[in-house]
Amino acid sequence: MASVFSHAVAALSIGACFYRPGIPKRLWLIGAVCSAIPDLDVIGFDFGIQYGDFWGHRGFTHSLVFAALLATAALVAMIPTRAMSSSMRPVDNSSASFFWMWSYLFMATASHGVLDAMTDGGLGVAFFSPFNNQRYFLPWRPILVSPIGVDAFFSTYGLAVLQNEFVWIWLPALSIAGAAWIMHRSRRRRSLLAAESEQV
Repeated sequence: MASVFSHAVAALSIGACFYRPGIPKRLWLIGAVCSAIPDLDVIGFDFGIQYGDFWGHRGFTHSLVFAALLATAALVAMIPTRAMSSSMRPVDNSSASFFWMWSYLFMATASHGVLDAMTDGGLGVAFFSPFNNQRYFLPWRPILVSPIGVDAFFSTYGLAVLQNEFVWIWLPALSIAGAAWIMHRSRRRRSLLAAESEQV
């Protein structure tokens, strides 16, 4: 797996692409949490669940179905019941629809499996569970697999993992976030200029 820190960074960079004025700020925090939740499956090791089992590490909780379910649950918990009358109605007069926010939460969660499928260790990711429990890796796997456990992570190898992730996850994520920010600024500037021209 990639480290929890890098999963959160990836989720926040995706959030930069989904930014719209008026989106509740807590959405970005929820997205970062969602990106880390799939690794709760490591608890299964303490209960005798094997790595390659349905509930094993990188199993169902790393699937696209789980990402969709978690995104739905997180959005329902986030939005007041009275605001859920329409799945596409803006929230609090913002320009973001429920579907837009759900898409972000889905992608933030699904990014976990994608990054894990780019690591150099483990059994791969069950992207299509529960329909197919086969594990998959992506063709390109430059990310060092992160050790499981706090003690193992804060070690010489753990430091090497963080350095590797800085190159292959953090820098690309920061580049994506920076490009998204520039595009948002440019779009806002054009909107302001258009509004001023209309007033004239």
